[in-house]
Amino acid sequence: MEPRSSQADDLSIGQTVSAMKQPQHDMWYEWLLKRRFGGNVTQMKATMRYLYPVRNKVLRHARLKEGETLLDVGCGDGLIGFGALEKTASARVVFSDISDDLLHHARSIAENTGVLDRCEFTRAAAEDLSAIASGSVDVVTTRSVLIYVSLKQQTFCEFHRVLKPGGRVSIFEPINRPGYPARPDSFFGYDVTAVAAMAQKVKAVYEQIQPRESDPMIDFDERDLLRFAHQAGFGKVQLALQVKIGPMEKTTNWETVLRVAANPKVPTLEEAMEQALSPAEREAFVAQLRPLVEAGGGTIRSAVAYLWAVKSE
Repeated sequence: MEPRSSQADDLSIGQTVSAMKQPQHDMWYEWLLKRRFGGNVTQMKATMRYLYPVRNKVLRHARLKEGETLLDVGCGDGLIGFGALEKTASARVVFSDISDDLLHHARSIAENTGVLDRCEFTRAAAEDLSAIASGSVDVVTTRSVLIYVSLKQQTFCEFHRVLKPGGRVSIFEPINRPGYPARPDSFFGYDVTAVAAMAQKVKAVYEQIQPRESDPMIDFDERDLLRFAHQAGFGKVQLALQVKIGPMEKTTNWETVLRVAANPKVPTLEEAMEQALSPAEREAFVAQLRPLVEAGGGTIRSAVAYLWAVKSE
């Protein structure tokens, strides 16, 4: 069944389309509302169709009740927080993020959807929620936040601290470790044996920014999440791991592939090639990679984890 969007979802999409044309903001805003879509509205809508079920599953595990307060850590564009407000009539949401630009964006959506009186907005890092009082919220949620945080154990301890006894935490995280290191003849899941040396040059641009030995996107897996939750004091910890290995879907818009950034810290493929390759090398590399991308001739390897847990009474 096609996931249904809410009024806030539709407004967020509209504001995201508008944001693509706006002046530059901080890197979190730029990526979340622009660079992860490559400037392509069709790509943006496809991404959101994937994220709506993720949002719904995080909220299902959270079991938010009427009158409770949910803290959405790393709220971004407000996907989870506004979903929580949509599903309840009296619950409140505290939107927290390190990005003032994204908090302003979320506040704007709240104003335009008439839910501002049920919202708070707090600038805070996931590993330092000192702006949130101990034992003050009923639910903590995150989506793809820990992958940017080095102090993951401390972050779980902060989740535990701000929750009331009996409070719940519900998170979603990509598990990137199984994909590293990639084979030398593979690039983004495509066989580029004929231009492997050029592929290595482009990969080096990404690896310099995000070293696989130390980058927080790669330094954990689902077992670590379980350990972090247990050591923070959570009881009734549950985790669901979803792994997908198979052929990639056919992608016809090469220009979008060129201009999508995989995360806020890294360049687009177009930018990485410009940095790493000579004009002749770029031409040869594109001649090899583009037909594979457009034909869907690659292999996807992905893993994601949902974790939910309860703070003991």
